Amino acid sequence: QVQLVESGGGLVQPGGSLTLSCVASGFSFGAYAIGWHRQAPGKQREWVASMSSGGYPVYVDSVKGRFTISRDVAKNTVYLRMDNLKPDDTAVYYCRAAFGTGYWGQGTQVTVSS
Repeated sequence: QVQLVESGGGLVQPGGSLTLSCVASGFSFGAYAIGWHRQAPGKQREWVASMSSGGYPVYVDSVKGRFTISRDVAKNTVYLRMDNLKPDDTAVYYCRAAFGTGYWGQGTQVTVSS
């Protein structure tokens, strides 16, 4: 079955960096778009970044220039490098595979605080 397992979250000070990882299994990883979403306390889940099956990245405006999505097809893994983190980036970050009705991981918590 399809599984997505995120890791790499944690507590970081403003201006710091984190890299999230999402290991996928149960489907042809390189054949579909895959992305990252986040949900802050009391807010709706929002899309953050995606990479198309062709490897083209797109970002929400609020993270452009600070976040970088990448993938390693051989490792079935998508990454989200987050630099210059801000308190507003605090959220649970989810990986999503975009095929069928969509598949979600369990999420990883990112907290940006001094």
